[in-house]
Amino acid sequence: MPEDVRVTDAPPCPDPDPPSLQALTDRCVQCGLCLPTCPTYALDGLESESPRGRIALARALDDGRLASTPTTDAHLDHCLGCRRCEAVCPARVDFGAILVRARAGQRARRRPGLRQRGAEWLSARPRALSALLGLYRQAWPLLPAPLRPLPRPPASPTRMAGKMDGTTVAIFTGCVARSYETGLHAAVSRLLAGIGQQAVFPDGQGCCGTLHAHAGDRDTAAALAARNRAAFSGTATALTLTSGCHEAVADAVPGTRDAIDHLADHADELRFAPRPERVALHLPCSQRNVVGNDAALRGLLARVPGLEVVVLDAGFGCCGAAGTQMLTDPARAERFRQPLLDQLAASGATRLLSANIGCRLHLGNGTALPVQHPLELLADCLA
Repeated sequence: MPEDVRVTDAPPCPDPDPPSLQALTDRCVQCGLCLPTCPTYALDGLESESPRGRIALARALDDGRLASTPTTDAHLDHCLGCRRCEAVCPARVDFGAILVRARAGQRARRRPGLRQRGAEWLSARPRALSALLGLYRQAWPLLPAPLRPLPRPPASPTRMAGKMDGTTVAIFTGCVARSYETGLHAAVSRLLAGIGQQAVFPDGQGCCGTLHAHAGDRDTAAALAARNRAAFSGTATALTLTSGCHEAVADAVPGTRDAIDHLADHADELRFAPRPERVALHLPCSQRNVVGNDAALRGLLARVPGLEVVVLDAGFGCCGAAGTQMLTDPARAERFRQPLLDQLAASGATRLLSANIGCRLHLGNGTALPVQHPLELLADCLA
C-alpha cells in the first residue's frame, strides 16, 4: 500500500456483511427500463453496452459461465459509472456497487493500463500530484495539443487552514481539485462568511478514493477513506465541493454535506447583486443521480437578478469524463463531450458552470469559455 495512504489510528470500516455480486445482480429483473437512460447504449446501440447487459456480463464472469476476453473487458471498461440506470430502476438495483465489484474481479484478472495506474498513484499522493501539476502549468504554453490532457492549472494555491470551533465548517479539497480549485476555495469562504460561518481546510486529507474504487482497487479506496476520516475527526460539518467525491466522503466522514445543499439551506441570508448575463449550466451525472441537488443549485442561481441560465442537455446524458476515462480513452470521451460543446457554442452563453471537477476539466479542455463551479459565480455576485 502506498505510504501516503497508510493510516494507523483510523482503520477502514468495511461493511461487516456486504452482499455478494450474485446477490446484487439477482435484484435485476431484466425489464429494460434502464436502456433508454444509458449513455453508452445510446452511443453504441448494443445490449452489452447497456446496464442490463453489463449486469448479465458481470454475473456470468463471476460465476464462471463466461471467460474473460478483451471484448468482455471493453464492455466493463466503457461503463461511465453515471448511475442514470439507478434513477429509473423499479427494482432499486445498486448498479454502482455491482460495477465496483465487477471491476474488482476484472482487476484481479487483468492489470490496469499505464495511464490508469499513473492516475491512481498520483491521486493517492497529493504532494507529488501538486508538484507535477505545477510543472505542467509552467510547460503548458509550450506543449502541443495532444500533450495537454487537462486545462492549464491556475496559479499556485494559497494554503488555507484554520482551527475548528462552533462557527466553522471543514472543506474537503480532494486530490486534483486542490490545484485546480483555488478560486473555488476562496469563493466558498466568502459565501460561508455571508452566512456567519468560517471555512477551514483540515490538514492530512487527500483523495476521496472514488477513482480507485471505480477501477476495482477497493483496498486503496478504503485506506484513503480512513485517512480522510482521521483528518476530519471531530468535525461537526464537512462540506464537499465536487459531486463526484461526495458519496465516498460522506461514507467516510459523518456529518458530510454538499456545499450547495448547505448554502441552499441558508439562502435567505445571502444577498446577490444583479448579473445580466447568460450562462450555461452542465449538470453532472453524479450531481443528478447520486447527490441529487440539481434543484437546490437552480434555486440558488435563480436568486441572482438578471442571470439567465441555459441547461446543457444535448447528446447522450454524460460528458464522458467518467473519472479517468477522459485520460485512458480520450477519443471515446470526446464523442460524449462534443454534443455538449456544440450546444454550448450555439447557446450564446458567456461561461460554463458545472459542479464536478472532472466534468469541468474535460469540458474546459474543449472550449475557450471560462468554466467554473457554480459557487464561484454566486460568490462573485454577492452584494
